[in-house]
Parts: sequence; C-alpha cells; structure tokens
Amino acid sequence: MKAIVVMFDSLNRHMLSPYGCKWVKTPNFERLTKQTVIFDNCYAGSLPCMPARRELHTGRYNFLHRSWGSLEPFDDSMPAILSSKGIYTHLVTDHKHYWEDGGATYHTRYDSFEFIRGQEGDPWKGEVAAPAYGDTVTNRRNKAARHDWVNRKYINMDMEFPQSKTFEAGLEFIRTNAATDNWLLQIETFDPHEPFYCPTHFKDLYRHQYNGLPFDWPLYREVVETADEVEHCRYEYAALLSMCDYNLGKILDIMDELNLWNDTMLVVNTDHGYLLGDHGWWGKNVMPLYNEIAHIPLFIWDPRVQAKDERRRSLVQTIDVPATLLDYFNVAIPEDMKGIPLRETIATDQSVHDAVIFGIHGREVNCTDGRYVYMRAPCVPDNQPLYNYTLMPTHMRGYFLPDDLAGVELAEPFSFTKNVKLLKVHVEGKYDYNRYGTMLFDLESDPGQFNPISDSLVEQHMIEIMIHLMQENDAPTEQYVRLGLL
Repeated sequence: MKAIVVMFDSLNRHMLSPYGCKWVKTPNFERLTKQTVIFDNCYAGSLPCMPARRELHTGRYNFLHRSWGSLEPFDDSMPAILSSKGIYTHLVTDHKHYWEDGGATYHTRYDSFEFIRGQEGDPWKGEVAAPAYGDTVTNRRNKAARHDWVNRKYINMDMEFPQSKTFEAGLEFIRTNAATDNWLLQIETFDPHEPFYCPTHFKDLYRHQYNGLPFDWPLYREVVETADEVEHCRYEYAALLSMCDYNLGKILDIMDELNLWNDTMLVVNTDHGYLLGDHGWWGKNVMPLYNEIAHIPLFIWDPRVQAKDERRRSLVQTIDVPATLLDYFNVAIPEDMKGIPLRETIATDQSVHDAVIFGIHGREVNCTDGRYVYMRAPCVPDNQPLYNYTLMPTHMRGYFLPDDLAGVELAEPFSFTKNVKLLKVHVEGKYDYNRYGTMLFDLESDPGQFNPISDSLVEQHMIEIMIHLMQENDAPTEQYVRLGLL
C-alpha cells in the first residue's frame, strides 16, 4: 500500500472548474475528478497555515487552545505514527513556514524531507544591498517583501520556480520507490498562496486590459484598490492556479504511467481558501471566515473502494484526513484523534459528522451543519479572557517574548495532553473581532453569504451544537466566557 498527498496552500474551491468556476483554466483538476471522489462539503478546522498542519498530523482542532505554533510533545503525529509501524514517510515542500520557529517540529516527524527554497519572503539569497523595489500597488517594504524582491531575481525560467522544483522532487521520489511498498509521500506547495508570481505563459492564459501598476501581492485588509486592480489581481491568482493545475497533471500522468491506481491512495487537499476581493476583503486572517476561506476542496482516490467520478455530500473536515490515512495503512487511530476515517464516506457517502466547528485562535468560533453557518463573535470589546496553552512557546517567526511569559501559570492537563500540564499564557486582544458581531447564514437561500439572517430558533440550535463540539474537544472554560456561552 502506498499513499500520495498533494497539498496546495490557499486554494479557493470557488476558482476550480470541478466546483463550478467557468473561467479559470484547470483541466487537470477536471481530470482529477474522473479518477477520484470529490467532496462538496469539506471544511477547514483551524486556520491558517501551521494550525491547519497541526490538524493534519493530530486529527484534532488546534484553534481552541493555542495560536500558530509548533507540534507539542504530547501530540500524536500521523506521519510519525506511520513511521513507527514501518510505513516510510517523506515530505517534499517549498512551504517556508516549516523552517521558522513556529513550524520547526513538523517536517522532522517524517522519515525524510526535502525543502525547496525561494517562496514568498523566504530568507534565501543573501544580498546586503537593499533591492531595487519596483513600483507596485501595495509596494510592501517589510522584511518578507525585501526577501521576495531578492528571490525573484533568481526565479525566472519555469523550472526555477519553487513549485516546479517541488513537484519534480516528488516525481523523483515516486519513480525511485514505485516498485517498493509501504510509503507515504506528501507533496506540498506553498502555491497558490500570495504573491501570485508565476511564468509568463500562465499569465498569457488570462490576457486582459490593464494599465496599472504591477499587483500580485494583496495585503490582508479591506479592499481599497480600484475595480481594475482587483480584477487584475484575480487574474494573477488564476494564472498561478493554472500553474498548480499543470503540475497536478504530472502526478496524474505518473500514476497512469506506473499503474499506481491499483495500490496507491491519492489525496488532493488544501489548508484553507482565500478571499480575492470577495466580501470586500483580501486574504484569510483578519475578516470573518466566509466560505471562500473555510469551505475547501478535497479529492480522494481509495484503491480499496475504487469509487471515482462521483461526488459526496457528507460533511467532512481536515481533521479526517490523518485518520483516513492511518486507516488506509491498517494502523490504529489514537483515541485523542477526533477525525474519522472516510473509507465508508468515499464508498457510500456515509455521514461522519452532523456538524463541525472551525476558526482561528482568539477569533470567532464558527459552526456549520452543512446548511447553516454560525459565526459566534466575542461578547466583550477586549476579547477577554484568552490564553495560549502550550509547552512550545513559539509564534510564527519567533519565541514568546519574556513579557508574554512574565505572568505565566501552569494549567492542569487537558484530556488530550497525556497527563501533562501546560503553560497558560495570557493573550492580549490585537484585532477588533467584534466589528461584525455574531452572524448566521442560511446557505440554502444565500450560498454567497451576503445576507445574515435573524432566527432565534436556528441560532439556539447552532449554539447547542457549538457548545457540544467545544465540550467534546475539551475547550478551556474561558472560551465559553469570552463568547458569552456561559
């Protein structure tokens, strides 16, 4: 038995032709649907990047207990579990966050890993002199943008792009090991995450009239750009997405060539989606988690089931992916893993969740039962009380500061921490998460989530579901307090 996971970052399902997009060119995603089961109701759990990846290791939510950070000593890591059972695991990726303080414990859970440099603001090439910043719409001049301007000088030809190198490294692993058994390969590209930089011939697929400044890196904020700039940036994303589609085709080609469909699971997924001016926003972090962000694509081929070219309506989530892979390799699923294997869902559309929750630590807690989406906002202006619970006090690119740790307490174990106490670190509110307040959407009548509804009976039902799922996942008491659920 073998398995290949192809993971994209910030892949918006609404921009894929299998999910109804009429103008973005993704023929290999269409081809993928002919070989897999496509899930129509898959949701992210914890956002953004590394919180989602912690879920892909542990099969349980991250966002109720801590923000962006490392795997914890008590975490059950899916690739590490497979490795302990004789399943060789390999990661090839250009996702730079694995090599920062807040992601440094993830890639080392695999038996081997290969890192491709140069994405976004990866501190890759060293140039002391300040780069010649070009004039752009956003003209970012922070440290990440500085590195990006340097990196682009070394990335021009197709095979110089980190995404291309990542897929080629994945293909090399497949060719080297196709004749052997018992391995998991994760091919993970940072694309189509911003900046939307790709070879010109992909941009040529979306020729359009635009005479403004270059614009392929929107800031996470409300849209202040002109309509022409928004349209242009959407085309830039589409071009990069078509590049992703092109490289996905190489994986399908090699599976055909080496007849891997008989004994190899294929999972194609993402961590979350992305707002491209939708709802008046760019990005995915500081705004409500609309379905363009939270409702994500998922495709799975399971050779045990042989189901393909079929759609599944059952509600599934990121936390189900590691359980599905462990089940596929006949490895016991840890009791702390809340995800559920999707074998029967793939086969018969068997339901595994009546509802799911999702969110970002300290933000709204969101809940959906597939029809309604309920976004429960903090009930007090300062969004308190709020704490991080961790034994790995790291943020994205640095440690917790001494001031953060000055008043630290030692918290009693949670149900999943294996009797280990944790640091309880107070978190000051940084964003105005009460700006939109609590919102309830009926996806049946309003799939675009343009018009929040007021229905006390439905809201009370969604509150009951939310509380049940928070209890099931051992949410700390203050989460209920700050949301006004106590």
